[in-house]
Amino acid sequence: MSKTSASPARIFSSPLYAVLDPEQLRGRSLSAVLESLLQGGVSVVQLRVKTLPARDFLDLASEARRRTRAHGCLLIVNDRLDIALAAQADGVHLGQDDLPLQVARKLMGTRLVGISTHDVEQARAAEHGGADYIGFGPMFGTHTKETGYSPRRLPMLEEIHRAVSIPIVAIGGVTEQNVAQVWQSGADAAAMISDLLHAEDIAGKASRILSLHLRLMKGR
Repeated sequence: MSKTSASPARIFSSPLYAVLDPEQLRGRSLSAVLESLLQGGVSVVQLRVKTLPARDFLDLASEARRRTRAHGCLLIVNDRLDIALAAQADGVHLGQDDLPLQVARKLMGTRLVGISTHDVEQARAAEHGGADYIGFGPMFGTHTKETGYSPRRLPMLEEIHRAVSIPIVAIGGVTEQNVAQVWQSGADAAAMISDLLHAEDIAGKASRILSLHLRLMKGR
């Protein structure tokens, strides 16, 4: 890793941050897709559920918790701090309009708190507010979520890398084809959704991406 922090940056022992969204599974079961991610070597999964009732979200999170724990994989819950706590997840990831960081930090204790950011000001505010890591994007645009922001691109990622010392997860249109540029521009991890979840062989794709990062690190 290129950065160190007093916060639990162990989340970035893997450069691949898989976002598991039930709306992106194309008819496959969540348990089957999650198992493929785990078999491919993924060690951090964010569960992102936008449309299900809280009870159903908790059921999915509890199942994901059992499976990820068995593989030594970290589980992050998107948006819902209550679900994260109830499912005993390793952390929560919040957007700019979600529960304030200071409140989340107090409630989560030593568990991970990530914050979505879109510019230098937000990134610095997240670091100063006690976030363990930031998400930054959308890097290249995205079809899985309406962000209201134009693509941030690699030069801005480089600027964010210079501005903060906590780990950065780049998100938004990141694919196997452009992920090397994302890592080389300062991201500690790359969040992938559709390019990963829509793959015919999810485990194989995850394994290739992790192998690519290993080769890049050896070439430095």
